Amino acid sequence: MLLATVTLVGFGKVVTFIVMLSILVILHELGHFIVARRNGVHVNEFSVGFGPVIASWKSPKTGTQYSARALLIGGYCAMYGEDAKSGEAAQQREFREQHETAPQLADDTNYQSKSAWQRLGIIVAGPGMNFILAYVILLVGTLAFGVMSTTSSLNVVAEVAPNSPAAVQGLKVGDRIVALDGVAVTNGLQVTDTIHRSLGKTLTVDYVRNGVRYEFDAKPVRCGSLTPNLKPDERNWGCIGFALAPAYAHVGVVQAFTASVNEFGMVADDVFVSLGLIVTHFAQYSGQVTGVIGIGQAATTIQDFGWGAYLKLAATISFALGLFNLLPIPALDGGRAAFIIAELIRGKPVDPEREGMVHFAGFVVLMMLMVVIAVHDISRIASGRSVF
Repeated sequence: MLLATVTLVGFGKVVTFIVMLSILVILHELGHFIVARRNGVHVNEFSVGFGPVIASWKSPKTGTQYSARALLIGGYCAMYGEDAKSGEAAQQREFREQHETAPQLADDTNYQSKSAWQRLGIIVAGPGMNFILAYVILLVGTLAFGVMSTTSSLNVVAEVAPNSPAAVQGLKVGDRIVALDGVAVTNGLQVTDTIHRSLGKTLTVDYVRNGVRYEFDAKPVRCGSLTPNLKPDERNWGCIGFALAPAYAHVGVVQAFTASVNEFGMVADDVFVSLGLIVTHFAQYSGQVTGVIGIGQAATTIQDFGWGAYLKLAATISFALGLFNLLPIPALDGGRAAFIIAELIRGKPVDPEREGMVHFAGFVVLMMLMVVIAVHDISRIASGRSVF
């Protein structure tokens, strides 16, 4: 019964993460769809999910097929004139050749019939939608749950210091502190106040993980020995080496819009800084790179911090998804955009041989990167290490 409860809780968290990620991908594709339609491109199919069709409807007005497929993860927007078997430049060259030999067959609803600027706009609309969505998610979270409080916290562990008494006892991110020395606690302030006053005394810490209650005994040490950069009066407090997740305070509507802009700026800054550190100091920070598996692990943990924190994670993933898709790697929107930009500069599509070489090299690099990240994520989880 206990194992079934833990399994059910974990399964629910995984499903929540998959639904969240799928929504982000579908709305990414919706960005392509909206801008394509605005530019007169016919969309053959807009699908939610992949695999066999379980439900579909064809618009009598536009002729677009709207589908729901068996694997309800992500989706796609299939435009008239797209060919998944060849590259962006190859498709444009083929269209131009056909148009020159048979101009009467030209169809202005074909994606390839549009100008380079229009095609570029359609391609970058997907990542653009992710950036817009990141702000909208932050705004919804702020309106519903407020802004992060600087004076209060939850009784949920957000960070564990290495080699601290808490780490030695096996406390992990996401654990919820429920009692200290048999006295129930319901918020972070109670937890920190009790521990800070208990320097050198043994405390019994009760916590809950995945619905199961555990306890351990720990003796708080000087906070200064764990965190040297504290204020002088804080260094002699008692600490056992963990930080708690922040609470959220409700704000007005006007303040919510302003706070969301600030949050968006911080999310963007975090993502760009992380990417910059990986590029400039790869050996030092490559171990922090994580993929879908690692993100899923983080998401299931952050769900214990509350919906405010989870929505911020969703916004961060949406922003990172948009930025990643803009990288000039074949098979990504950025790769397609790069060939269109080259076409704008050259006045004609890239030569077939060069495009083929770039696609092959980019595909190999992308596959190697995905395999390395997946192996890294799996090994970290297998060793019991957190993504934080």
